[in-house]
Amino acid sequence: MILSRKWLDEFTDVSAVPNREFCEKLTLTGSKVETWECSWDKIQNVVVGRVTAMDRHPNSDHLWVCQVDVGAESLQIVTGAQNVKAGDLVPVAKDHSLLPGGKRIEKGELRGVESCGMLCSLGELGLDTHDFPDAIEDGIWIITEDAKPGDDIRYLMNADDTQVEFEITPNRPDCLSVIGLAREAAATFGTELKLHAPVVKGSGGNAAHIVSVTIADPDLCPRYTARVVKNVKIGPSPLWLRQRLRAGGVRPISNIVDITNYVMLEYGQPMHAFDFACVEGGKIIVRRARDGETITTLDGKPHELTSSMLCICDENKPVCVAGVMGGANSEIIGDTATVLFEAANFSGPSVRKTAVRLGTRTDSSGRFEKGLDVMNTRAAVDRACELVEMLGCGEVVDGVVDVFPAPPAPTRVKLRTDKINGLLGTDISRDFMVSCLEKIGFSMDGDDVIVPSWRGDVSHYSDLAEEVARFYGYNNLPVTLQGSGGCVGGYSPVQQAENRLGSVCRACGYSEIITYSFVSPSSLDKIRTPADSPLRDTYKILNPLGEDTSVMRTRILPSMLDILARNHANRNDAVRLYEVGKIYLKPGKPTGSRYAYEPKILSLGAYGVGEDFFALKGTVEEILDEFRITGASFVAKTDDAAYHPGRCAEIYVGGTLLGIMGQIHPLTAKNYGLDREVFAAEISLEALLSCAGPAAVYRPLPRFPAVTRDIALVCRRDVTVAAIEDVIKDAAGGILESVKLFDVYEGPGIPAGSRSTAYSLALRSKDGTLTDTEADACMQRVVEALRVRLGAERR
Repeated sequence: MILSRKWLDEFTDVSAVPNREFCEKLTLTGSKVETWECSWDKIQNVVVGRVTAMDRHPNSDHLWVCQVDVGAESLQIVTGAQNVKAGDLVPVAKDHSLLPGGKRIEKGELRGVESCGMLCSLGELGLDTHDFPDAIEDGIWIITEDAKPGDDIRYLMNADDTQVEFEITPNRPDCLSVIGLAREAAATFGTELKLHAPVVKGSGGNAAHIVSVTIADPDLCPRYTARVVKNVKIGPSPLWLRQRLRAGGVRPISNIVDITNYVMLEYGQPMHAFDFACVEGGKIIVRRARDGETITTLDGKPHELTSSMLCICDENKPVCVAGVMGGANSEIIGDTATVLFEAANFSGPSVRKTAVRLGTRTDSSGRFEKGLDVMNTRAAVDRACELVEMLGCGEVVDGVVDVFPAPPAPTRVKLRTDKINGLLGTDISRDFMVSCLEKIGFSMDGDDVIVPSWRGDVSHYSDLAEEVARFYGYNNLPVTLQGSGGCVGGYSPVQQAENRLGSVCRACGYSEIITYSFVSPSSLDKIRTPADSPLRDTYKILNPLGEDTSVMRTRILPSMLDILARNHANRNDAVRLYEVGKIYLKPGKPTGSRYAYEPKILSLGAYGVGEDFFALKGTVEEILDEFRITGASFVAKTDDAAYHPGRCAEIYVGGTLLGIMGQIHPLTAKNYGLDREVFAAEISLEALLSCAGPAAVYRPLPRFPAVTRDIALVCRRDVTVAAIEDVIKDAAGGILESVKLFDVYEGPGIPAGSRSTAYSLALRSKDGTLTDTEADACMQRVVEALRVRLGAERR
C-alpha cells in the first residue's frame, strides 16, 4: 500500500512530523513501513517558463533559438522541438539543474549558439500523457494548467509530496486504504481523525426503477450495492485527482474509471463501473458461472469460466468476474451515457481461487481475498457519486439498490484486564486500555468491547491485548527472566537414537546425505522391482514439480543409488554414505497397518577399494553393538532383484527382521551407470530400537584366567559360519566367553563339496580356574553337537 502524505493530511494533520519519525512510529505501532520516497530532491532548478520569441538557428535548419521568461530573468535556450510557439508555457531546466534518473543540465553551445538550459518533455520529467492528457509524448510539454513563469515545476508535478510504502499484513485489510492508515496515524500521533460523510445531491428518479439486483449465491456475495449515473461525460480527470492517483501508484485513465480507483484507494473498497447500456434487461445477477461460459476481460484476454467462479451477469451473459476484473463487453468508452457503479463484498477465498485459476491478479482481487468490511460498500458508492457531482461528469439518479440478505451482528469481546496484563506481563490500567481501543474505532458497552466492522481479525481478549500492547509500546513491556517452572528442552528417545546412529556411521567412515522423499515412478523400475510388488502402489503428488518428483518413495534404496551414481560420475573413487530417511507406505501394504505408514530407514551405501560384503557386515555389526543388540543372524536372501542373489542377507534378531544388506545386483548397478561392485543396506530404525538391549551395566574384570582351545572342522559348503557358531555357543554353555573364526580352507586334502573352518574358543568360569579336564569335556560336547546337528567332523 502506497500512501500519499498530502492525501493523509486531509484526514489527520501530521504534516509537522518528519518523514523518518513518521515511518518509525507507525512501524512501532504495527503499520510496518517498507520505504518512503520524496521526488522533491530528484528534480532541481526546473521552473515554468514562457517562450517570448523564437528565431531560426543560423547554423541549422531544424533548431530554434528561443527567448524564455523564467520570472526573474530571460534565458536563451536552443531547442529542436517543433511543437513550441511564442507564448507557450513550458518546463525549463536551467543551468546546473537535475532531472529524474540523475541527468544534469549545464549551460553550453549548440552549433555555435549559447543555450542556457533545456526545454523538457513529459518523459524527461518522469511523467506521461496519463498525468497530463493535454500534452503530447514526442514533444515539449506545453503547460495548460494554472501557472506563471518562475514557478517551481515540482509543485505542478506534485513532487512536494512524500509517498510511504507500507507492508500490510493479511489480517489488516482495513489498512489498504488512506482512511485506514489515517486512523492508525491519528492514534499513533494523538491527532484528530477527520472523516467525511459523502453527500450526494441527486437529480431525481429512482435507481430501483432502472436496475434490479439479485444475489443467487449469498455465501459468495454477502452484499451488493449499486447506484446509477446518467448523462455521463467521459473525459480526463482534474489535475488534483490525477496527482492523487499517481501518488497512490495508480495510472489515471478517464474520469469515471479514475473515480472508482480513487474510492478504492481512499476507502479500501474496490469498485467497478459498467456501461449500463451493455447490461441486458437492466438486471444484475450475482451467480456462479456456468461451465463453458466465456468472458473477455478488460485486459483483452479471453477466459473460460467454471462453476466454481462467481460472476456478475445480466440476463444472458457474464459482464464481470466478481472481485477480479470487469468484462470488455461492458467497458466504459467515450460514448457511454449511463453508468452503473458497483460496490460489493465478495468471499475472499472464492476471489483468490478464481484469480489464480484465471492467472489474473489485480489490485481489486488482492484486497478482496484478504476479507473486506461488509459495511463499507454503501459509503464507497456514495463517495463515488459525490465525486461524479464534484467533477460535473454526470447526473446521479436518486436511490440506492442495496441487497444485503444477512447483516452480521457486531462482534463483542469481554475486556478482561487481568488476562491482558497477565499475557503482557504489565500492570496497565483499564482506563488506558479503553482509551487505546476507542481511538482506533472500538467502543464500550459495559465490560464488552464492540469491535468495529472493519476489524474482522479481533475476536478474543488476546487480540485486544495486541491492540493495547502496540500503543502502550512494545519497547515499554517489562523484561523478565524465565521462571524455574519453564519446560526443559531436550531430544526425544528416537532423536537420541538417530544421533547415536549417525555417530557410529561417521565413525565407520560414512558421510551423511539427505535426499528428497519425492521420486520418479521409474525409480522402482531401475532397482528391478517386480510389476506386482505392493511397493509400486505409491502416493502420487497432486501438483508435482515434474515427473521426476511425482510420487512418494516406498523404498529408500533408489535415493541412495542416485547419490552413489552421481559421485561415481564425478570420479570419486571411494564413497561411503548413509541416510536416515522416511518411506511412505499405504495402509495394509505391506505392513498390514490401517493407516499410512511412514517408517524411518537407515540406508548405507558404499563402493571403492576394500569394500565388500564383509566390510559392510562389519559396519552393521558396529551399529548392533552400539545398541547392545546380541544374537543377530544373517540369513541368505536370494529373491530380492535389487541385490546380488549370492551376496545378500537379511538381518534377524530372534524373529524380528531388521533389514537387508549385500551387494547390489550388477544389472541394477548398470541401470545407474555404475560399472563396479556397489554395496548397500536398508535397516528399519523402528525394528532396530525394538531390539535394543538394556543400558550398559558395569562388570568387573574376570578374576580367573581363560582357557583357549582351537578347533578345525570339515563340513559341507552349504553350512554357514553363523550356523556353526550357533551350535558351538549352544553346546559350550555358560563357560564359553567368545568364539572367533580364524581360517577357511578349500583345496587338496578336503573332500569335494566340503570346506575346512577353524575357530578359536575362549573358555572361562566365574567360580574358579578351569582345569584341562573341564575344558576338554566342553570341547567334546561341542564336537559331538557339531557332528550330530550339522554333520561336521573334526579335522
